[in-house]
Amino acid sequence: MNYMFTYDFMESVRNTNQWLGATARAMASYPAAAAMANPGMEWLKAWGEVTERSFERMVAKPDWNIPTVTVEDGTDHTVRIMTVVERAFGNLIHFKVPNRAPRARRVLLVAPMSGHYATLVRKTVISLLPDCEVFVTDWKNARDIPVSAGKFDVEDYTLYLVDFLRHLGPDTHVIAVCQPAPLALAATAYLAEEDPAAQPRSLTLIGGPIDPEANHTEVTDFGRSVTMGQLEASAIQRVGFKYRGVGRPVYPGLLQLASFINMNLGTHAQAFLDQIFRVAKGEASDHDKHNAFYDEYLAVMDMTAEFYLSTVERVFKGREIARNAFTVEGKPVDIGRIDNVAVMVVEGENDDISAPGQCLAALDLLTGLPQAKKSQHLEGGAGHYGIFAGRSWRNNIRPLVLKFIDRHSPDGGKRKPRLVRSASGEAEGDGPAGAAMPV
Repeated sequence: MNYMFTYDFMESVRNTNQWLGATARAMASYPAAAAMANPGMEWLKAWGEVTERSFERMVAKPDWNIPTVTVEDGTDHTVRIMTVVERAFGNLIHFKVPNRAPRARRVLLVAPMSGHYATLVRKTVISLLPDCEVFVTDWKNARDIPVSAGKFDVEDYTLYLVDFLRHLGPDTHVIAVCQPAPLALAATAYLAEEDPAAQPRSLTLIGGPIDPEANHTEVTDFGRSVTMGQLEASAIQRVGFKYRGVGRPVYPGLLQLASFINMNLGTHAQAFLDQIFRVAKGEASDHDKHNAFYDEYLAVMDMTAEFYLSTVERVFKGREIARNAFTVEGKPVDIGRIDNVAVMVVEGENDDISAPGQCLAALDLLTGLPQAKKSQHLEGGAGHYGIFAGRSWRNNIRPLVLKFIDRHSPDGGKRKPRLVRSASGEAEGDGPAGAAMPV
């Protein structure tokens, strides 16, 4: 399947279904159709509306849509998204609240690169903004990155995190969600060896596969059962001529989405059927629960082939992080060298992606870290999404993480923040243009 034809064929199928949905919706909405006492036209219109929206979302990056933040004086402040560090495969962005007193808690939220955009952690960002200066790794869609930009694998990902942490400085608290947990741990260990002064204050690992063999799931079983040759032959395609990354080998987002949906096909089919009924009855809205979820869920991005394959081979099959045998550019990364970065592990009892025990394995690898700097939390009844963006995160986990951050911050997290410069080289500030303010 390592051809442009298969990539373009999948995109053509998606485009055709979007067109069919739009055509059905437009035809059933034609004024003359109202003269026919046939409820089938309303059902056709509803099917077309749901189908068009669903297939349209698959190739569009969702907006962050961050609401205003209410500050101490009761006023609402808008949120500006500023690029702090710009790189070929991903940027470091800052959710800046102008004219607000800077927050002492400086959080780097490491978003997954596992098929969805960084906007997957939108709710996590929203929940942290009132209390923290929030920075996020905003990974780019591989289809839009020219081949001339080179490769991007797990080692490059780790080095990106190292660069971001060096830029932000040592007063940073890292929260890694799901897939990046093992690589965030590796980046911290890399800094412990190469640049100890740039290490973060704390590292919170949420539902990540530190040791995939600690507790098997459908994801880990798939990783063990398929060979690398089979995986490369069946999953990797080359970007077609429509995009800037033409010719780049990728694991296409549409193929990933097909895998996601097949894992719970019955549930998704029922959800779309129910939505068609709601639209036909006039009970649906543009931002109802179904659309709010699927607008994000269906928006997928391509991963570079080397990142996907190296993740499977080195993190899942070879268990290099779990065995403390990970290397970056030929240099061993010893997790045991971390001796002053507080580490907290959060898992969900019902997590079927990264089951309990997989992330907890990180604490056993931290042989040089005092027990007082280790913490763990198992959220009862919570699934994978819930531990970083759902009710469990909002009500239970977020308060614990903030307390953990404060406990391992100078002066309980009340220390004056430092300046951070944007990609343009200017110090970000809350005052008039050209005025440097702490963030």
